[in-house]
Amino acid sequence: MEIPTEIQHQAMGYDRTATMFSPDGHILQVEYAEKVVKLGSASIGFACKDGVVIVADKRIRDKLIKPEYANKIHEIDSHLIACSAGIVADARILIDYARVLAQQHRITYGTPIEPVSVIRSLADRKQSFTQYGGTRPYGVSIMLAGVNKGKNYLYVSDVSGNYLAYRANAIGENDEKIKEILRRDFRDDMTVEEAVKFALKIFKQILDKNFDIERFEAVRIPTKSAQLVRFTQAELKKLAK
Repeated sequence: MEIPTEIQHQAMGYDRTATMFSPDGHILQVEYAEKVVKLGSASIGFACKDGVVIVADKRIRDKLIKPEYANKIHEIDSHLIACSAGIVADARILIDYARVLAQQHRITYGTPIEPVSVIRSLADRKQSFTQYGGTRPYGVSIMLAGVNKGKNYLYVSDVSGNYLAYRANAIGENDEKIKEILRRDFRDDMTVEEAVKFALKIFKQILDKNFDIERFEAVRIPTKSAQLVRFTQAELKKLAK
């Protein structure tokens, strides 16, 4: 009986470090970390005609947790927001790193940092943890959305340190199902409110009986003001109808 390739690689120790390639050109620790991202709660981001918005499932399962302290979408700067899927503690370190970058840029140059500069620095940091011994990859995918000089930007960085710009994207559990719907139905002329309605409709379809508007949060950054605004629960309930 032929032994599966993955089991052969495990037996030969190719998955014991993030700096070792398997014979078929894979870094197995990175691929394992990518599976962690799939276990994280889902978030959907949009770069719309009038701004950017992220809608995130906080997936609070413990009634003892205060919902207002379980935010999934974080402020990097007034014009920049980020969310994550994967290991929350890993994400916290990267979010704090991004905040420091943004503030250093403001102090040094007196202007808001460009979103691409932040996502590139985060991606570089994640990539370095797949290249040097004694470390493990960050088990997290980061979605970054922002407005700069009248333009809207949405980026996603994966575990390996790659990043790309998107019109719309999803990270976390069921991301492939969500992306199929986005590819089919997303329109470039969508407004932020239309995008939030669209996202909640997708979550209703994916979660079915488990859908509960209380477990969601949404943050937008209008192009004109370039200042983030959080949707209230009342606004989300109205948009979910």
